[in-house]
Amino acid sequence: MNISELLRLLQTEHDETAARADNLREQIERLTTALAETEARVAELAATRKVIDGLIPPDHAAAPAETATATVYQRIVTTFNEHPFGPHVRGVEDRTG
Repeated sequence: MNISELLRLLQTEHDETAARADNLREQIERLTTALAETEARVAELAATRKVIDGLIPPDHAAAPAETATATVYQRIVTTFNEHPFGPHVRGVEDRTG
């Protein structure tokens, strides 16, 4: 094997490895974006659960799931009907809790 052949093989391997590195960077970027979106959704769900948990009165904590869900749902609907919040729901917990 002469030097020219060795250099050509090294360049080929370099190009393939660089392409793989670029591909991995793109995957990392997509995964990082997906992770950030998923973490934001988890935070939204936790906040929603906190609000809904705050709507359930302590004396109804042992109520069957369907009854408790219907009660919470009705309280939310009533609150929105009495206090139109528009696209914002801040203050719902204060008015229904």
